Amino acid sequence: MIFTKIGFLLLFIPLIGYVVWYIIKGRHLTPSMKVSTTLPFAGGVKSYKNYLIHLPFALRVITIAMIILVLARPQSTNRWQNTEVEGIDIMLAMDVSTSMMAMDLKPNRLEAAKQVAAEFVNGRPNDNIGLTIFAGESFTQCPLTIDHTVMLNMLNAVKCDIAAQGIIEDGTAIGMGIANAVSRLKESKAKSKVIILLTDGSNNRGEIAPEMAAEIAKQFGIRVYTIGVGTNGTAPYPYGGQIVNVPVEIDENTLGRIATLTDGGYYRATSNSKLKEVYEQIDKLERTKLNVKEFSSREEGYLMFALIAFVSLLLEIILRNTLLKSIP
Repeated sequence: MIFTKIGFLLLFIPLIGYVVWYIIKGRHLTPSMKVSTTLPFAGGVKSYKNYLIHLPFALRVITIAMIILVLARPQSTNRWQNTEVEGIDIMLAMDVSTSMMAMDLKPNRLEAAKQVAAEFVNGRPNDNIGLTIFAGESFTQCPLTIDHTVMLNMLNAVKCDIAAQGIIEDGTAIGMGIANAVSRLKESKAKSKVIILLTDGSNNRGEIAPEMAAEIAKQFGIRVYTIGVGTNGTAPYPYGGQIVNVPVEIDENTLGRIATLTDGGYYRATSNSKLKEVYEQIDKLERTKLNVKEFSSREEGYLMFALIAFVSLLLEIILRNTLLKSIP
């Protein structure tokens, strides 16, 4: 219940003062008679009227309080909200080839990418997000899910050693990474479908060329944002117990064409801060849209208070003119 004329509720302040005045001063306003001793009255039996003497005042306070509430115009509300979330389905396609162990980003490219991707996921609670990883081959690490805790746990478990240990073939199959992500998004009913592909190299493996995979993504209305991660020139890389400098070779032309074909965008991240900026830019471009429809129905609620005021006023009048009638 709400009060549309809430200012009238301030009248309760003088009403409280009235009650305090009655308690402190009221007993001095009643007629009195001086006698030398009250002993003759000590054994007298009290009438039930003694217990009702303050009832008219209480009824008057109730009446005034109810009138104040009526003036404040109470209304009951039936209100509900229908929030339509236009969820965006996002597949992260992350390169896990051994070159992602290069340390031009701290502590290395893969760990930096995982950290920034996790922040990106945490900032999009309404979206379905999944994870594809690729090196010389590609597979789904986590399908599309709204359970981001599960997704982040699986993201955290990603390591470059799956290629180093021969679990999957090493290399960079960009086309396969896109194709795998497309296979997860093609049946999506979301109005907006996005792939964010991160790699530090150029396509040298896989049966599907990157441009062909981009054409497939376009057919399904999927935008692809590509990120080339790595500094310019050479990068420190752990090899044989020592750190060696290796050339950074990112096929920016191919990554740019993929983005152009699918109405996405290409970004270059040469440091941790630049990588974070890239994800922030994509986050702004692909914001979840909230269409909120709100309905409300109000009904006047003064009738109950008015009825209580009428009954209490009527009782006070009756009591003062019958049982508790005083002699002038």
